[in-house]
Amino acid sequence: MDQNIPADSASAPKSGVTAPAPTPVPAPEVTVILPTFNERDNLPVIVERIGRALSGVDWEILVVDDNSPDGTAAVARTLGQHDRRIRCIRRVGRRGLAGACIEGMLGTQAAYVAVMDADLQHDETLLMAMLRKLRDGATDLVVASRYVGDGAAQGGFSASRARASQWSTALARRLLKVELTDPMSGFFMIRRELVDAMAPKLSTQGFKILLDIAATGHGQLRVAELPFTFGARLHGESKLDARVALDFAQLLLAKYSNDAISFRFVLFCLVGLSGVAVHMVSLYAQHTMTVSSFNTQQGIATFITIAWNFIFNNAFTYRDQRLTGWEFAKGLLEFELICAVGAISNVGIASLIYSDNNLWWIAGLGGALMGAVWNYAVSAAFVWRRH
Repeated sequence: MDQNIPADSASAPKSGVTAPAPTPVPAPEVTVILPTFNERDNLPVIVERIGRALSGVDWEILVVDDNSPDGTAAVARTLGQHDRRIRCIRRVGRRGLAGACIEGMLGTQAAYVAVMDADLQHDETLLMAMLRKLRDGATDLVVASRYVGDGAAQGGFSASRARASQWSTALARRLLKVELTDPMSGFFMIRRELVDAMAPKLSTQGFKILLDIAATGHGQLRVAELPFTFGARLHGESKLDARVALDFAQLLLAKYSNDAISFRFVLFCLVGLSGVAVHMVSLYAQHTMTVSSFNTQQGIATFITIAWNFIFNNAFTYRDQRLTGWEFAKGLLEFELICAVGAISNVGIASLIYSDNNLWWIAGLGGALMGAVWNYAVSAAFVWRRH
């Protein structure tokens, strides 16, 4: 063998011969968005069911997972290794069903996008009927409704959740002028270009993405509703709890005020008001018992108030970034240390007022208000955003 000839020359293409260009593959016709959190056991089942339901259709499934601790994203990627039509976006540091749906819908080139739960409570056999409605060109949005025709919600709803859903529907229709029988449904299909147009106006917080889309459409969307029966969850636990009421209130406020009022700011103010009450009660208790000097009383009351504000802001205001376990303890420590700077101003302002008029309650209120402004700034910029 000629030593001057590279060992791989036999496999090299001959001069003037080029490899054929790969054939472009068009985008799928429909993408099914599955927002997930702890759906490891349900995911393989729903993927297999969707594949059967859309037989003969060029489809893909996009799993948008909020960094599930049970390994849902890993399961999705394993499925995708065997079928390129199954893709996964793992969201780290971001939470919320609405945000996951929006991110998924904007992450596909398909002509139509469907959104449904991965918990097997939505009837995937309805996908084909939804697609036919959109294909005919006379419909923009197809909604699976529990409250039209033969639809039903009893299978997957407790009595209390059914009542809450009905009340929410009534409020949405009255306040937002949304003419859907089931605006709380999480199962729908829409033309993707409409999502592109509406996306800047949609809220990434909360659970009710369909209600947001319908309200943002201002009655201009051509809508069809198909009946379906809401099934029972097979594996895992429901994500719907008391927080959903806050999410619904947030969306109502945003749409009713045309996004002029921040619901997070409103919640922070409400927590802050409760903190002021806690501060004053603590200060009054110490003052009546003549515990130490006023400066010490104000310092103790401030420390208690900071802890109170952290706990309740973590539970409600920043519930989408809620800290738990060790992160909670770490966040509380950070919050106390950072707010210590505000506490210095708090105590200083209060002492100045007290020395001027000797009225403890005016002095305490002035210091607490100074601390509240500082606490809002640091909570938004440092504590929760960093986790």
